[in-house]
Amino acid sequence: MSTLPTTAGRTAPGRPREFDADQALDAALAVFWAHGYAATSLDDLTAAMGISRSSLYACFSSKHDILIAAVRRYADQSFERLSAIASRETDPRQAALAVINTIADASGGGKGCFMVNCLTELAPDDPDILALGQAQIDRLEKLIAQHLKRANPNSAPSQTTNLARALLSTAFGATLLRKSGLPPAKINSMIAAAFALANDTS
Repeated sequence: MSTLPTTAGRTAPGRPREFDADQALDAALAVFWAHGYAATSLDDLTAAMGISRSSLYACFSSKHDILIAAVRRYADQSFERLSAIASRETDPRQAALAVINTIADASGGGKGCFMVNCLTELAPDDPDILALGQAQIDRLEKLIAQHLKRANPNSAPSQTTNLARALLSTAFGATLLRKSGLPPAKINSMIAAAFALANDTS
């Protein structure tokens, strides 16, 4: 478990209390996810993370650095979770579908996907967020393509990649649709139709 020092609540000079960096980032992530980057203040972050502003700057340098760390943590955890979900399926098509359904998260409510939210708000003007988003998209495409290739070993690599990209785009689009209030049943129907079409063309 990683920890970072904070000056809050020192009991003796030179002996800072430590706080859990992962828990602090999870708290920051929740604030960014709920309000977006621009609308989140430093006071919002310090309150959620349980640290002083001086400790925040000592550990993360800036609000932007906290966002980058939170996005990177979210991306890594999401990829590990999706990989584990896919690995539990014996049918490779079901493995790919499980990844798509989990990303779409039809019953996930109006928050949308944290990565998609960050890309939508910041990517055009934030190269760090853009790079993190592109890296996450690339490895998710490869994860889906890996299982599609197992399902159809004779398919051309370019065809498998294009199908994986189309399915991933559908899943990301579903997160925006549920954010706009589309009912879960309609999102599930959309995903099922897209996956059926992908299987027909594979």
